[in-house]
Amino acid sequence: MNTFFKIVCLNASVLTCLVLSPSVMAAKQYVATPAQSSWKVAVDTPLECRMIHAIPSYGEAQFTSKAGKKINLDFELKMRRPMGETRNVNLVSMPARWMPGEAAEPITQIQFFKQFDGYVGGQMAWAMLSELESGRYPTFSYNDWQHRDKMIEVGLSAVSFQAPYQQFSVCLDNLLPYSFEDIAFTVLHYDMDNDELNKPSQRRLAQITDFVRYSDDIDLVLLATYSDSTGGTNVNQSLSERRAKKLEEYFMSLGLPKNRIQVEAYGKRRPIADNDTPIGRNKNRRVVISLGRTII
Repeated sequence: MNTFFKIVCLNASVLTCLVLSPSVMAAKQYVATPAQSSWKVAVDTPLECRMIHAIPSYGEAQFTSKAGKKINLDFELKMRRPMGETRNVNLVSMPARWMPGEAAEPITQIQFFKQFDGYVGGQMAWAMLSELESGRYPTFSYNDWQHRDKMIEVGLSAVSFQAPYQQFSVCLDNLLPYSFEDIAFTVLHYDMDNDELNKPSQRRLAQITDFVRYSDDIDLVLLATYSDSTGGTNVNQSLSERRAKKLEEYFMSLGLPKNRIQVEAYGKRRPIADNDTPIGRNKNRRVVISLGRTII
């Protein structure tokens, strides 16, 4: 089992810390033994990557990254019994017992908020992964809110970390470069007198398709199709309905039930641009796709 040390910060603003022996200050320690230590990639999809680590008698550690335009990483320390008071927390990289002579190294200071799980995001979460990859134990240290004269130390074991981390890294590389918010409201366009989307819009629809295919919480698709004013009212209405029907069938082919797809064909009604110009007509030949999802 890894040997833990008490972290005492003399100057919180600059993270000046001393490493004292366990005999100096009593601490309750939570960390998996080498035999207990396990890491698992619990979610591996183009929409989300999640790696978890059980901390016996305490809870679970989770690293999560989601599809989006920007690279992101969140760490959550999920506690079986959330703290009853907000606490300042020291996050320190501890050497494993097979690293004689190596010192504890401060990573950052954060707060764990009352009745919430512990959270570390962005660069500091990446730093934690880096420390684990090098065999060290990222460790949280804070005053026990129930016993003010005692400290709590929660460590992440680096034992059995490497193989799941490699799988997690591959998952990160395969995340879609856009999020639900990026495709939840989309306007696509048609060529004249055609029920096929133009080439740029087909590529955009492919992005929506990828997201819908891998997501299990898309529960509503709204389709509103429009035409320009070229031709008669009935012709434009019929064209608009064909466009709507074709997209409805397309989304049904992705596994969405028909009662979750709402379709409206407006024909040449509700133009958003001047139908007397080619650019205006191009803007009016459109479909607006709105996606809804279950909020948990």
